Amino acid sequence: MDSFYIARVIGDFLIGFSTLFTIINPFGMAFVFVDRTRALTEEERVALAWRIARYSFVLLVVSILIGTPILTFFGIDLPALRVAGGFVVALAGYAMLTEPEWRDGDSSKTVTPITVSGMAFFPLTLPLTVGPGTIAASIALGAQPKYSAADYAAGAVSGLLIAASVSLTVLFFYRYAASVARFFGPEGARIVTRLTAFLLLCIGVQIMMTGTAAWLSPMLAQRAP
Repeated sequence: MDSFYIARVIGDFLIGFSTLFTIINPFGMAFVFVDRTRALTEEERVALAWRIARYSFVLLVVSILIGTPILTFFGIDLPALRVAGGFVVALAGYAMLTEPEWRDGDSSKTVTPITVSGMAFFPLTLPLTVGPGTIAASIALGAQPKYSAADYAAGAVSGLLIAASVSLTVLFFYRYAASVARFFGPEGARIVTRLTAFLLLCIGVQIMMTGTAAWLSPMLAQRAP
């Protein structure tokens, strides 16, 4: 690739990384992660963070590179994805916001070594880390017009770089989530977790509203005089 496509890869990477990093908010979600994994040892938590990072990478790569054809094949459009996924995110945020406070000896709401395998992908990766907003944004990033083989190559390279960098960021924040939580202290971590849960609820509602508006816009435009 010549300098033009190298510049395009760099530009696409910077836009894509900043967009997905903002949506995922790995720093805030790290408090949710450590709250979900109180029953695990540090080694088990680190191993779980690696698994979530790998799952996140796969989801992002699939969404960026082949997300549009997959949705087309199943007859699903982005508004439907946003409404359904936003509902799941809002429901998770509401459950986290209204659940009782942690008490010593109470592990009923946490991930345990027995359940960790089943919960690494859902819900810890999808939708709590890589949610519908992230998937929709990833599909939009990969849906740019491509007119030549060089365009496809540049899109593939930038997509892989975006997915890898975002996944490594998730790994970093989740890997050191317990240390950050200890720095904030129990009360500070509890406050940040509740605030993050409330923001997660708001994000889910916003995603549903965006999907509903996109779904209704064509019908309202047809009814307009």
